[in-house]
Amino acid sequence: MKIILVCSAGMSTSMLVQKMEKSAESKGLSAEIEAVPESQLSNHLDGTNVILIGPQVRYLAPKIKANAEPLGIKVDIINQMDYGMMNGEKVLEHALELAK
Repeated sequence: MKIILVCSAGMSTSMLVQKMEKSAESKGLSAEIEAVPESQLSNHLDGTNVILIGPQVRYLAPKIKANAEPLGIKVDIINQMDYGMMNGEKVLEHALELAK
């Protein structure tokens, strides 16, 4: 499973990626999780299952959905509270739910 978090610069989102990776590891899941700025997203779509958008760039959702959903990639916005609290487990669960 490949999950991409989209952000503007990637600082806080990369911390969230680490927490999600720890959560995946504890569940015995094999997941490739990375944070990329929206400007580079098109270079990372191959093999991606889920794209989660940081709440601070939620305005990008329609554009990202238009590009990713035709490729079968699920797209959603990260819950503001889970993002703010860096709740990697909750964000990972959200991605897994979308991927079903």
